[in-house]
Amino acid sequence: MNDLLSIGQFARLTRLSVKQLRHYATLGLLEPAWIDPASGYRYYRTAQARDALVIGLLRSLDVPLPVVAAVLAAGTDDGQDGGTDGGQDARGDGTGGAAAVAAALAKVKEDLEAELARRRRALTTLERVLATGLPTAEAAVVTEPPRPAIVVRDLAATPEDIGRATSACVARLMAVPMTAAPALVGLFPLDYGEAVPVAVALTGPDLPDVPGAQPDILPGGVFATATHVGPYDHVPLTAHALLTWCAERGHTPTGPLREVYVSDPATTPPERLVTHLMIRLEGER
Repeated sequence: MNDLLSIGQFARLTRLSVKQLRHYATLGLLEPAWIDPASGYRYYRTAQARDALVIGLLRSLDVPLPVVAAVLAAGTDDGQDGGTDGGQDARGDGTGGAAAVAAALAKVKEDLEAELARRRRALTTLERVLATGLPTAEAAVVTEPPRPAIVVRDLAATPEDIGRATSACVARLMAVPMTAAPALVGLFPLDYGEAVPVAVALTGPDLPDVPGAQPDILPGGVFATATHVGPYDHVPLTAHALLTWCAERGHTPTGPLREVYVSDPATTPPERLVTHLMIRLEGER
C-alpha cells in the first residue's frame, strides 16, 4: 500500500478536481483503489494516473462518457490498464476492441464537425442580422386552392437535423423520372419538439409513382405569404418575419409552414435562391 495517494494528492497529479474524481467513481469509470472503512477517505494508486489523464484529455475534447468508458476498456483489453492482468477480446488479439474504439471516436469527430458546421451557419445568419437588422417581410394574404401532391416524410432527430431530413426527402422525389419540371414544397411544423417531422411534397400534373409515398392533397385556404431571396440557411429569418407580421395583425397561423422552392439550387447561386413561404391562417375565409 506504499503507492497509495490520497484523493487530494491524486487530483493534483492528474489535474482533475476531487469533485470530478468522486463523480467518475460513482459512474464506475475510475474507482478508488482503497477506501478507509473507518474514515471513508479515498485512495488511488499511482498506476491509475494513466486512466485518469485519459479521462481528462477525452472530456476536454467533448468525448461523451460512454465513449470514454469504451476507450478505457480497450486499454484494459490491450493490457495497458496500469498493472492489472490484460484480457483479450473475442478475436483474441485486442484488435476488435481497438477497432470499436476507433469507430466510436470517429463518430465523435463527425458529430463535432456537424456542430461546427451548424455554428458556422448560425454565425452567417447572425452576421446578416447585424448587417440588416431584425428581419421584416413584405407579406400578403392569398387564397390557395387544394393541390394534389405526392408527399414523402422523414424525421429529424433534432432541429439541427432538419436540413439533412429535407435533403433526404427531396432526393427520394428526384430519383423518379418526371415528365415536367417538379414543383417542390417543404412542410414543417410551427412547433418544434425534440424530434421534428419533415415532409416534402411534389405538386403539379401527371404526378409520378414514388416508392414508399402515397398520393395526398395539400389543403387549400387563406394563407399569409412572403418571399425569401437568399440561402436556405436564412429562410428562418423570413419565417420569423412572417410570423411576426401575422401576430401584429391578429392572424392565427396554423401549421405546417410551407416552403415553395422556386429556384433550382443546382443552377442558381445561393444568394439568388427564391423561396415562397406560406402559413395557413386559422378561421380566415
